[in-house]
Amino acid sequence: MTSKWPKFRLTLTNLGYSKYDYKNKSTDNSRNGYSSKTMSSSYGDIAIDVPRDRNGEFEPQLIQKHQTVLPKDIEEKIISMYAKGMSTGDIETHVKDLYGVEMSDSTVSRITDKVLPMVKDWQSRPLEPLYAVVFMDAIHFHVRSEGRIIKKAVYIAIGINMEGFREALGMWIGENESANFWTSVMNDMKNRGVQDILIACVDGLTRFPTAIAAVYPATELQQCIIHQIRNTTKFVSYKDLKSLMADLKKVCRTKFRK
Repeated sequence: MTSKWPKFRLTLTNLGYSKYDYKNKSTDNSRNGYSSKTMSSSYGDIAIDVPRDRNGEFEPQLIQKHQTVLPKDIEEKIISMYAKGMSTGDIETHVKDLYGVEMSDSTVSRITDKVLPMVKDWQSRPLEPLYAVVFMDAIHFHVRSEGRIIKKAVYIAIGINMEGFREALGMWIGENESANFWTSVMNDMKNRGVQDILIACVDGLTRFPTAIAAVYPATELQQCIIHQIRNTTKFVSYKDLKSLMADLKKVCRTKFRK
């Protein structure tokens, strides 16, 4: 398979001085250009420029001499950094610092894009026909899009099945939290096999009950305890808030209630 990637370029760092910094040069060795080689990877063949020195003393650590397969370690590190929210530019800088490898933003993007098919498979996987409880809420993030920062809502549904095991049913991204979008979320769950939900635990979003009833009319609604506590604190003075919260925690953590 022929790759359309730009070249990787390794950096020569063992001479003790930066390129063109001849004032600090304390060795008779010097840079001697690059030699090209082709590496096989899980993304196709990749052209790499390997630096040379006059004395032939340079021993690449990441991609050693005569090695023809790119280590998966660097690919996994890039995906891990991307999953932690680092930008492609930041990843490029870190990879250069860690491995002495220069790569473009587009190269980093090609590596991170490998996880997209796995994400899509997870998003469309079949679900169980019945869940005892499904918790539904949205988390808001500021993300970079087309050169500007905008706010996005990530809709999350976590289900407890009839055996008592918890699983994330899915995550969906929208512009902001709305009952209409929640309706589309529940339609997606129904298309993936969820026939009924016994209890839906939700926040106080307007028209949320209507949205749930449109897809699962027999589902009982339970307002999230966290939202109930937040609503309660609106009616308490600040000086009494700490003691009230301590008492509420005891109530919420009680295993048996009469």
